[in-house]
Amino acid sequence: MSETGQYLTFTLGGEVFALDIGTVREVLELTTVTRIPRTPEFMRGVINLRGRAVPVLELRRKFQMPVAADTVNTCIIIVEALLDDEPAIIGALVDSVREVVEIPATSIEAAPRLGTAIRQDFIRGMGRQHEGFVIILDGNRIFSVDELTAAGEAAVLDAAPSSSAMPVEVQTG
Repeated sequence: MSETGQYLTFTLGGEVFALDIGTVREVLELTTVTRIPRTPEFMRGVINLRGRAVPVLELRRKFQMPVAADTVNTCIIIVEALLDDEPAIIGALVDSVREVVEIPATSIEAAPRLGTAIRQDFIRGMGRQHEGFVIILDGNRIFSVDELTAAGEAAVLDAAPSSSAMPVEVQTG
């Protein structure tokens, strides 16, 4: 009997990506993000999430995709990633969140060596779904320790004291 995993799917530039639902803490509507000086271009800034400064990365920029204007569908996915074996809370800015899907392990193929717009080490696998594929990301590899350490240190010094972030419930099942 094969194992089935649950994944939160989202879009970037018309492509469908997924993160293991076990790493997703919540989905937020787009809110004001405080820009932090001297951070990488893909670092949008930080938000204040219940009194805690959380770095927000623009996945389009991180994956070197064309930049697009924010829309009413733009969301921040709050994920927990392991950095140096320590859990870290990170926001990932995406074009839109779709749904939680179940993908059997037998329907997940290895990441292709060529032809992907993003670095191969960011991809955990390609999940077959309906007539297409979902790019399953490895959240622990997308966010590097050095980048987030620099962003975290800047966030502590520069974070805004409040935010209007409102959680959006993620339905599983």
